[in-house]
Amino acid sequence: MINGPALAFAERRGVMEPVDLHLRDENHLRLVIEALLQPSGRSVSPSSPYVDFRLPDGSRGNVIVSPLSVDGAAVTIRKFTRRLTKVADLIREGTLSQRMAHLLGVAVRGRANILFAGATGTGKTTTLGILSRFIPDSERIITVEDTAELQLQQKHVVRLECRHANIEGKGAVTLADLVRNALRMRPTRILVGEIRGDEAVDMLQAILSGHQGCLAVLHAASPVDAVSRLEMLSLARGLMLPLWAIQKQVAAAIDLIVQHELLTDGTRKVTYVTEVAGAEGDRVVLRDLFEYRRRGTDAAGREVGEWVAHGGKPRFLAKCERMGFTLPPEVYAAGTDGEEGGAASRA
Repeated sequence: MINGPALAFAERRGVMEPVDLHLRDENHLRLVIEALLQPSGRSVSPSSPYVDFRLPDGSRGNVIVSPLSVDGAAVTIRKFTRRLTKVADLIREGTLSQRMAHLLGVAVRGRANILFAGATGTGKTTTLGILSRFIPDSERIITVEDTAELQLQQKHVVRLECRHANIEGKGAVTLADLVRNALRMRPTRILVGEIRGDEAVDMLQAILSGHQGCLAVLHAASPVDAVSRLEMLSLARGLMLPLWAIQKQVAAAIDLIVQHELLTDGTRKVTYVTEVAGAEGDRVVLRDLFEYRRRGTDAAGREVGEWVAHGGKPRFLAKCERMGFTLPPEVYAAGTDGEEGGAASRA
């Protein structure tokens, strides 16, 4: 993160630290910005003072310049982490538990529709990318992102990226446009990098029309907020439907919400795995399958807690079982996550 030519910071394991970049002045910073934007063919100017971009290694960035950035140009780069590439890495880092990973692996294989929710920088896209490894190689995957970041391991992958309007305000291709186009590309799976606008409706309609196994990222502070955001984005699209009808669509489309949080000690946790259990009256019914419960902090200032399973067979498993994937009951049985389930099995 560069805040003008004089200040720069880096986030390492959730902690902000100052960095000395030795930038001479604003002109020097502008030269650095031009070099960063050049690979993606984008630019900034007083008439178009901010832009998103992608670096060759998959990192995403944003630049905003004067007059909007008062104290000089600001650059934010979110580097693609190479420390976390496998489910075992998430378990080792304490992002999620063994039982949660087992359940989510079966959910992805069995084409559950999953939202990865949380605030900025909580690890949503990282978790989605790692869990996408459970998608069989035989499936055709279409990824749709504002700025391409997902780097999937499968061979049959088509990556779609939005196009911003030119200086005349023309030529924009939105996420919603790309989701609609993805439906014409014979996808087995559609992965949406971030739902934040009209594409919410297009994704819901894609699922309800039979395209199962969708994975998507959504900014939301809790599973309840994630559902509310989908409802509000659908209403903002101008659908001539009452709220209860939209709620029924959300409940019918989404199976699971995987909630992420950045804790005070800088660690990233999946704090809830929540099932969408239907719609009743004027609300979408949610049921927590796993929850991270904090107990306090240790002598080193690290947060201490444990994951708790609430018990009860998840509804989405019926879909997975129809596809031949089963889950041992001990994986979702009530109790703390000291009790580990066995490996995923195929019926």
